[in-house]
Amino acid sequence: MQDQFLRRIEYLRISVTDRCNLRCKYCMPSEGIQWIPHDAILSFEEILRLMNISTQLGFRRFRITGGEPLVRKGILEFLQEAAQLPGVEDLMLTTNGLLLPEMAFDLKAAGVHRINVSLDTMDQTRFFENTRGGDVSKVIQGIFRSLEAGLNPVKVNVVVVRGFNTDELPSFLKLAQQYPLHVRFIELMPIGVSSEHRSDFVSIEEMKEILDLKETIPTREIPGGGPAEYFRPGGYKGSIGFISALSRHFCNTCNRVRLTSDGKLRPCLHSKHEIDFRDVLRSGKSDEEILKLFAAAVWHKPAEHHMNQESWQDVRTMSQIGG
Repeated sequence: MQDQFLRRIEYLRISVTDRCNLRCKYCMPSEGIQWIPHDAILSFEEILRLMNISTQLGFRRFRITGGEPLVRKGILEFLQEAAQLPGVEDLMLTTNGLLLPEMAFDLKAAGVHRINVSLDTMDQTRFFENTRGGDVSKVIQGIFRSLEAGLNPVKVNVVVVRGFNTDELPSFLKLAQQYPLHVRFIELMPIGVSSEHRSDFVSIEEMKEILDLKETIPTREIPGGGPAEYFRPGGYKGSIGFISALSRHFCNTCNRVRLTSDGKLRPCLHSKHEIDFRDVLRSGKSDEEILKLFAAAVWHKPAEHHMNQESWQDVRTMSQIGG
């Protein structure tokens, strides 16, 4: 469906859990967070019901996120049911990759089309420190296991942080050159914990200067529906992409809304405005009543975010909203 600014909204990002098996510094405070109680999290049945209702409004693309979605019990069975819903044309998943070595083939069999893996550094010492205990070799193994399983495309998301991983950008470039991987460099957004580190921001233009990509021509052949601008230099087996959430924001073409694990619909990531669908689902409302509420929420999606002017101050961290 269209919102009031005539944008076509067809992409729903669904967080199935706020829990994670990593503690990344820009996502979560050092003391950790209070997990959302189990009975406050949407059941898979409730999520499937909302997905089915959303397809009646024209939603076709669905990305499953967390926290870390693969830590939720029953995730494979849920994905299998979600993939079979009428109207679901694209079922995607974002993961930190730790469980992919064991689960990549099962995800493909369940009906997941493609996958995004968050990987900000390939250096084990940096990865261990930044994630507070993670093993980067498992993530890298999971990425290549996903290629073997036939998930396509396999995208690697790299949040670029000054003083942390800017020197590794050429190494990520080699990944896209040597393998059919799609490496996306992402600007750090001032959300939650990362709002305290605006000086660590690196713009897309600066990234391109580091990578010497000034003359490369963009390509549109990479499956997506998201905001990335892709390039495939000559001889590359994969591609590179850039997501400029701040320096050149894409709000005028934004096509998505988000559903948090506790059932709050967020028309805009940066806005505190949420619509509570959990209570609606559990109050005996009909599908038609829920559909009308969903349509109204999409219609009132704001024109743009305000991350360039202000940090996002709220009680939720990124892991609680959904990546």
